[in-house]
Amino acid sequence: MKSETGFDPALYDRFPTQEARSKEEEEELHRIWCAPKGWEYLTVVNNNYVGLYYLGTAFLFFLLAGVLALLMRVQLAAPLLDILPPATYNQVFTMHGTVMMFLFAVPAVEAAGVLLLPQMLAARDLPFPRLSAYAFWAYAVGGLCFFASIFVGLAPDGGWFMYPPLTSKAFSPGINTDFWLLGIGFIEISAIAGAIEIIVGVLRTRAPGMSLDKMPIFAWAMLVFAVMIVIAFPSVILGTLLLEIERAFNWPFFDAARGGDPVLWQHLFWFFGHPEVYIIFLPAAGMMSMIVPTIARAELIGYRLIVLAMLATGFISFGVWAHHMFTTGMPPMTTGFFSAASMAVSVPAGIQVFSWIATFAVGKPRFNVPGLFAMGSAVIFVTGGLTGVMVALVPFDWQAHDSYFIVAHLHYVLIGGMVFPLFAAFYYWAPMMSRRALSERLGKWAFTLMFVGMNVAFMPMHLTGLMGMPRRVYTYLPDRGWDLPNLISTIGAFMVAAGVLVFLIDLARNFRLAPGGGDAGNVYGGGTLEWLPTELYSVRSIPVVKSREPLWDDPKLSDDVEQGRYFLPRSATGLRETLVTSPLMAEPQYLQIMPGPSVWPLAAAVFTAGFFLALTVQAYLLGLVSGVLAVVAVLIWLWETDRPVEMEGVDIGAGIRVPTYVTGPSSHGWWAMVILMIVMGMIFAMALFSLAFLWGNQPKFWTTPLPLLEGLPLAAGHALVAVAALATRWLHRRGMNLAWTLTFVAALVGIGIVAIDLQAWLAILSPDASGQAAAVFAILSLQVMVAAIAVLMAFYLAWRAIKGLVTPERNNTLDLACLFLAYAGAQGAVGSVFVRAIGG
Repeated sequence: MKSETGFDPALYDRFPTQEARSKEEEEELHRIWCAPKGWEYLTVVNNNYVGLYYLGTAFLFFLLAGVLALLMRVQLAAPLLDILPPATYNQVFTMHGTVMMFLFAVPAVEAAGVLLLPQMLAARDLPFPRLSAYAFWAYAVGGLCFFASIFVGLAPDGGWFMYPPLTSKAFSPGINTDFWLLGIGFIEISAIAGAIEIIVGVLRTRAPGMSLDKMPIFAWAMLVFAVMIVIAFPSVILGTLLLEIERAFNWPFFDAARGGDPVLWQHLFWFFGHPEVYIIFLPAAGMMSMIVPTIARAELIGYRLIVLAMLATGFISFGVWAHHMFTTGMPPMTTGFFSAASMAVSVPAGIQVFSWIATFAVGKPRFNVPGLFAMGSAVIFVTGGLTGVMVALVPFDWQAHDSYFIVAHLHYVLIGGMVFPLFAAFYYWAPMMSRRALSERLGKWAFTLMFVGMNVAFMPMHLTGLMGMPRRVYTYLPDRGWDLPNLISTIGAFMVAAGVLVFLIDLARNFRLAPGGGDAGNVYGGGTLEWLPTELYSVRSIPVVKSREPLWDDPKLSDDVEQGRYFLPRSATGLRETLVTSPLMAEPQYLQIMPGPSVWPLAAAVFTAGFFLALTVQAYLLGLVSGVLAVVAVLIWLWETDRPVEMEGVDIGAGIRVPTYVTGPSSHGWWAMVILMIVMGMIFAMALFSLAFLWGNQPKFWTTPLPLLEGLPLAAGHALVAVAALATRWLHRRGMNLAWTLTFVAALVGIGIVAIDLQAWLAILSPDASGQAAAVFAILSLQVMVAAIAVLMAFYLAWRAIKGLVTPERNNTLDLACLFLAYAGAQGAVGSVFVRAIGG
């Protein structure tokens, strides 16, 4: 009986095939997926290299942020020390928090996904390798430039949360704050690009037979992680844009004296900031759920419960953000809701911890380095979780808020929930990419120093917090009882640093890079697919998956895969390829032709970073030029990527044939566009929320908006643009010239309608007059941006169609352009009505 996709699962019975494939075919794979040489290391897009670059850069930022932490601890080791001046201390603690959260934590787990997921899923690579390369280079170039600001006294100094009005132009007149607001911009772009890559990769490039209930837990964790990024990060993107616009153009989004509200920033920031903690935790928990069964030599207890717990964590975490705002004077009903949600979110985390404990209990755990870091992680994270339940109680939070108790809680959660699992992962997966495993002896020294040092450093902070020591102070008076706990904390911080130093020594002595697959082998005896023999093209052949631990259940699998007895044992087209499968049951659907190395992702990333950094130093012409060059680089990279292949169908093994090109919802590009539209929709939704929030909190500054009836024709016009875009998608077979012409005209009409709307609002409001006006024009500006992107897409479509690269049969460019244009029309219709309905 055939499945919904038309694939007959009985065809899996043909594998493994009887004959082994020839060496010539394997040599051809080596040639196509060859290692880079010289300058090619800058243009490489293979996940083996990009993932290692990503992880190494994230760890560099961890070390740099750690040095800043040591400077703070030295300053606080005793009362009235003068090692760091107050202004410098403010920059140091701001950069420490910002670098740890934005430049280390999220990129590190995203890097682990880029590096590990193709091997775990037995894919040749993730579906958009150039997007991964762009995400890395934007992060690396921009992040290093951002960090360099501390050496010239221009680092941000308003805390990693950047609360206005302290970060407004009146109180922070320099460009320090601008470095944070614009510097974080390209990091957010990088994170969202990586999230799109991960979602599509997990859902569409799994090995045949790897249905959702057979996916490795780490793949589930990365899927939830990426979805959370798509939903949470748009909020902080909008917040940083609004605050920078307020600073640059005097639009009063957060100025209470002119109808803005600084609490709006807190809502926008913490809607991102608290899910951020779980965005970091979930991939680390996924790593733990992969490591614990191997160390315990037993199947993971409660696989389905853990998956449900991850989904529940992702959902509940978006109802927790305001527990950071209990002291802002929220109504009792609101604080009660967020207090309950803050306690409820600990339940799914507890399910995962109990699963790990149960797995250790039924197995025979080995106390090797990954096992020690995993056990230490559970102990530290549970301790942080207990104090988290304490601060979820509103009366206690009122007492502990902004004290060192919160510092201790935060570090217990983040170090136990992310840092220790990451070190466990370093030791566990190092043999997969190194010629030698890391040292057990040095690893145990590193663990002991880090575990003991972490508790020595942060346990006393609970006490100093309860004794009244506020956080973010650069010194304190003697005779308050804080002297000894602070000295002990400083000693503990240096113990942690010593443990990290031992780890670095271990890396220097034993880690020998082997991107095509480590020689150390499956040291710990893992049962998932990343331990198959791999090269730069991942596995020799893509296996059929029948269980969650295929290597444990089928001892012959490695040999059969290595001899090419499964799917895609050769290059069917002579190009880089991977198998795209259905999202639920992972049934083969088509062969994706993958792009090779290119300089354009690097160029696009450099110019993207240049755009944001030029705006920071107010070099607007340079910023404009960099922005244009970034767009040009992206267009060239896209032009190169969509290469036609004449073959209608290819044999992927055992006589099974699949197409090399599909359109519509079956296409991986369609999935990426839908995710991008969700990102844009979340930014727009947060903008609408901002307008409604200001209306509810600052009604005395409200001007009667334009009549709703006048907005209805504009909304109807936007709706017609959306309908025209969708109709064009179905009319393309009548002629491609007609299709791209209609798309181009519809995009121009859409931007024309926005121009009419802008002119109408400028007749009654000035954007710098009030919070209402600023929010209205922010919403209209977002629509201008979306409409401009739609016009650019229509132009790109027209050019490709004129060159004969878009045909009725190969119409993905048209498909995606019409999809985005339909979204632009829908957003415009909603916005035209909403800005008139609020307060009208």
